Amino acid sequence: MISRIQGVLVEKRPPWIVIDCHGVGYELEVPMTTVWTLPDLNATVTILTHLIVRDDAHLLFGFATEAERKLFRSLIKVSGIGAKVALAILSGIETEEFVQCVHESNAARLTALPGIGKKTAERLIVEMRDRVGDWAPTNLPATATPGRPVGNAVSDAISGLIALGYKPPEASRLVLELDADGKSSEDIIREVLKRLG
Repeated sequence: MISRIQGVLVEKRPPWIVIDCHGVGYELEVPMTTVWTLPDLNATVTILTHLIVRDDAHLLFGFATEAERKLFRSLIKVSGIGAKVALAILSGIETEEFVQCVHESNAARLTALPGIGKKTAERLIVEMRDRVGDWAPTNLPATATPGRPVGNAVSDAISGLIALGYKPPEASRLVLELDADGKSSEDIIREVLKRLG
């Protein structure tokens, strides 16, 4: 099992990044919460990883914090939740807020995430309740970084663009190209659509 990778960040194409480690480029798929914490290209980074081995591929997923990786590993154990859906969940909601949603049985917030319907949200709450029972939100590491927009405006804007028909990687790229600091999700979406139109 590859536990972590330290190297030079040479590509950043959300949700994919490439880290050069002594001449070997490792391609990792990462949630948007991790993308927001990444430095500029050619900087040295350390990313926690989770490797999934399939018959046709070895898939490497990366995370900025242990809380993100722990949640990802718990999510993929839920019936009907694969790695792609788990990454979408992590991209659309902070770890602390997800745990709070489970504790409070807040299915409405979970259904706002891309690809999560009412039944899936209810299943997540039921199956994740025991797994996050001892995760007090105040004990989880924060994933926010200085300069990142407060709240969920960025993730809500990405979800909104996906609902409008944009593919997740494209929606993420369009939003992250903007200076979204202090803007509401509606303002971000309007600015993206204005740029495109």
